[in-house]
Amino acid sequence: MTMNQGLVIFQQYSTSGIQILILEVYRRCLVELFFLMVRLSLVNLLAGKSSDIQSKLPKPKDFSRALYMMDSGQNDIHYGLEYMIEEEVKKSIPNIISQFTVAVVQLYEKGARAFWIHNTGPIGCLPYFLVKYPPSPDNADQNGCVKSYNEVAQEFNKQLKDSVSRLRDQHPDAVLICVDLYSAKYSLISNAKDYGIPSDVTVGDAYVDCGKKTMVNGTEIFGSLCRNPPKYISWDGIHYTQGANKLLVKHIANGSFSEPRVSITKAYTKSS
Repeated sequence: MTMNQGLVIFQQYSTSGIQILILEVYRRCLVELFFLMVRLSLVNLLAGKSSDIQSKLPKPKDFSRALYMMDSGQNDIHYGLEYMIEEEVKKSIPNIISQFTVAVVQLYEKGARAFWIHNTGPIGCLPYFLVKYPPSPDNADQNGCVKSYNEVAQEFNKQLKDSVSRLRDQHPDAVLICVDLYSAKYSLISNAKDYGIPSDVTVGDAYVDCGKKTMVNGTEIFGSLCRNPPKYISWDGIHYTQGANKLLVKHIANGSFSEPRVSITKAYTKSS
């Protein structure tokens, strides 16, 4: 993504910080790493054969002037809540934050100076969890979300904020913006009707992977897209729709959910 002829690098950061020895989690990490290596190899191969492609690739000096956008927490917490109770997931948070901090420092040591860091969203509001693990009445908030799951996300965000604050003290020449994506997403869910989105965070009574089938009350259900995805917050029970993401961008880009309160444009300008 380019911004003012500059470079914006987005990284969805997930660690193996949660010490879950689950083969499926390990397999997914290997798959993600494999495809990352394939993409990098392809870029290098094409760059070596085409001067036109070489001219369009970022130069080494561009990386120190780029804005690094980092999204953290959701994958780790999601996998943790699948296999552990909430308190165990909370105990794993310091290790996850520690590894995230190491990643930021490594980027800094390579020349990165501007970071736009998203905290994690209200995972207890994801339809995936609401359908698979519906909350008891005393564990549901005013929007029907799983309170105990959201409390895990809030604890993660508190520790992430503290870590980013320490990084600012340690690296005063860096720009570290912590974006409260949790509040932005929860606000969107709470005020969904104002945007023409169904107010109920759940969209059905069963979760079906895209392209797969399952039986629900004796009826075979096929996992297909909603007829009008932009009218929903989530398109698969986990990921937000393009329409919802556009609304979120409008909320966070001006800096109203950032600490310090800096817009994304100014954050980029500070990095140049």
